Amino acid sequence: MPRLFTGLAVPQAVAEALKVHQGGLPGARWIAPGDFHVTLRFIGDVESTVAEEVLEALSEMRARPPLTVTLAGLGLFGGDKPRALYAAVSPDAALTDLQAEQERLVRRAGVEPERRKFTPHVTLARLRRDANPEAAAMYLSQAPVFAPLTFAVDRVTLFSARDSTGGGPYVAEAEFPFA
Repeated sequence: MPRLFTGLAVPQAVAEALKVHQGGLPGARWIAPGDFHVTLRFIGDVESTVAEEVLEALSEMRARPPLTVTLAGLGLFGGDKPRALYAAVSPDAALTDLQAEQERLVRRAGVEPERRKFTPHVTLARLRRDANPEAAAMYLSQAPVFAPLTFAVDRVTLFSARDSTGGGPYVAEAEFPFA
């Protein structure tokens, strides 16, 4: 069963700039810069027949102009039990529209509806259960100033992760250009 998700690949120059924000957080498992991406739709562990249906559905994505993505700051998911450190993506109507289209296409392919609210981001680290919320907050307060990073994207990538465990290295299984 492949574990699949759609996303926007982060260019190497932006990934290199994000590396400045990696290190010094106890309990962090840092993501390799080559695996940085903006997830559009987590699909999950699916049977190969569903994966084929997803591929077919994604090939029907409508044409659109390239998107501009801006990473604007650092944040944590999990509140009192932090589970991930991320670079936040600035709100953008075109990105929200693209994500909504991804949701419609994969649901049509037989994938269950996404229950979580779309919060566009680039995960920099996953935090282990023993990650201390005070240390995470201290990390954010002492992190280098986050200079906004902007990049253009002109395609959606269907990625796969290691079976059942997730995490990288991620493999680009297919690309779907906007035009």
